[in-house]
Amino acid sequence: MKEVRILAINPGSTSTKIAVYQDTEPIFLKNIRHSPEDLAPFPKISDQYHFRKDIILQQLHEADISLENVHAVMGRGGLLKPIPSGVYEVNEAMIHDLQNSPLGEHASNLGGLIAHDIAGELPDAKAYIADPIVVDELDDIARVSGHPLFERISIFHALNHKAIAREYAKAKMKKYEELNLIVVHLGGGITVGAHQKGRVIDVNQGLDGEGPFTPERSGTLPVGALIRLCYSGKYTMKEVLTMNKGCGGLVAHLGTNNAEEVGKMVMAGDAKAKLIYDAMAYQVAKYIGEMYTVLKCEVDAILITGGIAYDKYFVSLIQERVFKLAPVHVYPGEDEMHALAMNGLFLIKGELQAKEYK
Repeated sequence: MKEVRILAINPGSTSTKIAVYQDTEPIFLKNIRHSPEDLAPFPKISDQYHFRKDIILQQLHEADISLENVHAVMGRGGLLKPIPSGVYEVNEAMIHDLQNSPLGEHASNLGGLIAHDIAGELPDAKAYIADPIVVDELDDIARVSGHPLFERISIFHALNHKAIAREYAKAKMKKYEELNLIVVHLGGGITVGAHQKGRVIDVNQGLDGEGPFTPERSGTLPVGALIRLCYSGKYTMKEVLTMNKGCGGLVAHLGTNNAEEVGKMVMAGDAKAKLIYDAMAYQVAKYIGEMYTVLKCEVDAILITGGIAYDKYFVSLIQERVFKLAPVHVYPGEDEMHALAMNGLFLIKGELQAKEYK
């Protein structure tokens, strides 16, 4: 039998990550950084399409990586319509929505588009996305807010949440669908999800306005004060949106979105940095408590993942507040490339069936 290869593509705002897996083993990993100068010629993210595709193919060519035996090209899912968890083959409906996203532009929208284009040039490959950030499995009760004009929606780190949850379940020799878990993703965005028997029935909308504050997002703010600020005449809508996402959180308080740098400030005795960093962990712990009640106090484990999970001090602040709720397990980093590749391999082996995007 020929070797089976999977190509994974994950476009971010300032980088494009690519990986080639041969069965379960990575044979090529690359994180391509894009400077502001690289991206300056492109007014819109969608305009970066050919630039990103060409640089992916160039890197693969320079590394002498053959795509001949690639059977699945896995793209990072973008801002599509709300969909259940799973793997979806890229089709015309998805291409339309990635190009004209109902939720706006995002670099991840390019993942499925580039995957589809590359797969079309290969003899035996198809293009897919897996667990995009718009995965929506919320219980109806979780959608209700305090006003009918504002329905809660699900946008979170679904790919990493689901991958870590399944990894934990496998280690316990159980199925993900048998467990109740709280999964915490700590990165530029922070999301805390209640996983009930394989479904994320509640989660904070971490993209632009709910949950703990993060390295660059303000999270949930005092609503009255926010409304008055919006109508004060001092700020434009664009400025307020930037306060909320991009220049909120650690950036607003401490002038940096680098959590590692803030951790070093804390260790050096910076009292303000310690207060703010501790407050971010405090808010994460509060949201874990919320999800504990969502799961009716029946939780098998709390799983902490993401880049900030490398910071033992920050994680310890969370653990000391939640350790009595359920066992806490830490999975530092976010191995989204591995998760994409494994979804592709499961498809090829027939262990998963691709869903249709409509």
